[in-house]
Amino acid sequence: MHWYLEVVKKYVAFSGRARRMEFWMFSLINFIIVLALSFMEGVTGIGGGLLSSLYSLAMILPSLGVTVRRLHDTGRSGLWILIGLVPLLGFIVLLVFMCQDSKPGPNQWGPNPKESGAGMVGSAA
Repeated sequence: MHWYLEVVKKYVAFSGRARRMEFWMFSLINFIIVLALSFMEGVTGIGGGLLSSLYSLAMILPSLGVTVRRLHDTGRSGLWILIGLVPLLGFIVLLVFMCQDSKPGPNQWGPNPKESGAGMVGSAA
């Protein structure tokens, strides 16, 4: 839950770098929350998808922010996120980028969060 909350705290932070763990844990917890909301709406019949839609809308900027920071961590510009607009191929390319390891050492977007200890569980932010 730490990783999820850290991304939400950095709501519109598009600068810096994000580790793979930060990106994937945020994505996993976000997915679980959407599933739970959708399940509750389906079982109760209340909301008609409104709750999960509102939640998804609220998470657009944090999701974009962590994706851009993850691209920075792999040594790419945040503009690479636009490749996702290409049907199917764009999703595959972004998935490969998100799975790649961090570029070692600092780059133009900041120090490597793995090497500096920033973004580690339990570290002071």
